Amino acid sequence: MNESSALRFVTNREAIVEELPWGPHEWLSRPGLVAADQLLLVRVTMPPGKGHSFHRHPLMEEIIYVVEGEAQQWVETEKRTLTVGQIAHIPVNLVHATFNNSEKPLVFLAILSPANAPGPPLVDVSLEEPWASLRQQ
Repeated sequence: MNESSALRFVTNREAIVEELPWGPHEWLSRPGLVAADQLLLVRVTMPPGKGHSFHRHPLMEEIIYVVEGEAQQWVETEKRTLTVGQIAHIPVNLVHATFNNSEKPLVFLAILSPANAPGPPLVDVSLEEPWASLRQQ
């Protein structure tokens, strides 16, 4: 997609939806949809009891912004409960995880940068220690 054919406005109709194990991802900004080199934006709806377990983004930083519900948010070994309007900032390559322990859906925006980072966008570390047993402690 060249810049002249990229969208300037993205509605629900244009969003690219991916079904992932921890809930649907509605991509609102990413290369191929908009002319973004630096920003990715995805709206995630995480059903009760689901979670995106411990992982890291080797070359991207991330902000998680809660729109609806509450998130059990981990950044490294620190855990917080985030509610509507609160964020977590995750620096490049830092391990983090998001879980919905409530009985209501969790909706959050994930903003990642840069959009065009080389290599794997995500590395799952959920089976490695200390991450594999951290939530049980």
